[in-house]
Amino acid sequence: MKTEALIDLLARQAGPARPQPVARRLLPAWAGGGMLAAVLAVGLSGPLPLAAFASPTPWIKLLPAALLAALGWLWLRQTARPASPTRPARRRLESAWLLLALLGVGSLWLLPAGARMSALLGSSWWQCPLTLATLALPALLLLLRAAQGLPIIRPRQAGAALGLLAGCTAAAAYALSCPESSPAFVALWYSAGLLLSMAAGAALGARRLRW
Repeated sequence: MKTEALIDLLARQAGPARPQPVARRLLPAWAGGGMLAAVLAVGLSGPLPLAAFASPTPWIKLLPAALLAALGWLWLRQTARPASPTRPARRRLESAWLLLALLGVGSLWLLPAGARMSALLGSSWWQCPLTLATLALPALLLLLRAAQGLPIIRPRQAGAALGLLAGCTAAAAYALSCPESSPAFVALWYSAGLLLSMAAGAALGARRLRW
């Protein structure tokens, strides 16, 4: 058989290429890390009372975490597509983060001047970022392990995106026990924890996700 005929035969019988199993590989690790973070957060600090879920206290953390996680997932998927630019996904993420920051500043503006510092610092500003980053670490390690072998061509960006996913998971878990209720507190100190998780993900991803 001629080479050209063999190539044509193989091309016609190959069928469509199977998509890379990004979700199938990562979602179990993400879910496992989230459950572990929730158990640790509630075990260490105790859960919020059920009545708190009828107030804004947990939702001002859960909803931003869900939004940033969704945008982080889109960013991660772009890093695993060789011909796909990642800048649009990053711009959407930055825009959402800026909106959350503006909401936090706006919430301070509506308060009396004497109450603004208390709303910004809360009672746990000094422990919030480190606690969140610590809770994110198991999910980050599980996600990095699951992501190995995927066709990631931007390992540092992919690691940062995985760090963001892990951080958002930890933020959601921490919201189950964190009594802080100020949007400004969440915008500043939760964001600091997410950035720590992203930095750890970028550093580890550059080493563990490189082909």
